[in-house]
Amino acid sequence: MVLQPFTDNFADNSTEAGFQFTFFCDICKEGYKTRFIESKTYKKRKLLKGFGGLISAASQIAGKYGVGFGAERATDVISERFSGMSPEWHKEHEAAFELSQNEAKEHFHRCPRCTKWVCENDWNEQEGLCTQCAPRVSVEVAAAKAVKAVQDIREKAAKTQVFTGEIESKQTLCPQCGKPAGEGKFCVNCGAPLSLIQCPKCGAKSPAGTRFCGECGTKLG
Repeated sequence: MVLQPFTDNFADNSTEAGFQFTFFCDICKEGYKTRFIESKTYKKRKLLKGFGGLISAASQIAGKYGVGFGAERATDVISERFSGMSPEWHKEHEAAFELSQNEAKEHFHRCPRCTKWVCENDWNEQEGLCTQCAPRVSVEVAAAKAVKAVQDIREKAAKTQVFTGEIESKQTLCPQCGKPAGEGKFCVNCGAPLSLIQCPKCGAKSPAGTRFCGECGTKLG
């Protein structure tokens, strides 16, 4: 059996029960699956030995041989999968393939410049070419504007002063030995406690080692 596809990018999803095909866009690789055509000989004839796994194989064929396999390779694969089917089934298969191609062609365009078959999303209807050969002007203008807008935002942000505070470096000194005390509860040099002490009169807190309250003047123990 030799199928003559209008595009090499197709998958044969047929099973012994019927026929169905998926045709892919040469640019975006999105596929159009044709309607299912039931086999007339399916209920009349028994399947030959060795075709019990045909349905599972059909479900994997799109992923394994789907996009981009050539016509010769496609013919070899299909011939291998359906080599044991009856002559009547093969005739149905060929007829269904022709019908499916006519159905799929309604959803594709052939670019006269690069000869690719593309879907509606990749077809520039104003120029009569695919979007790779003739990108849509409005789309390119919008994309260029978006790129320029991002560049302007980044340039503006780079010139904008965000932080307005002062950067200070503060170091806690031990009230006992006068050396940097670290960040713990006790001085790392002499071991003096660094926790705050509370004034018994007004409740204000002062660093450890303070002799008088800075709020009310009360002597601290």
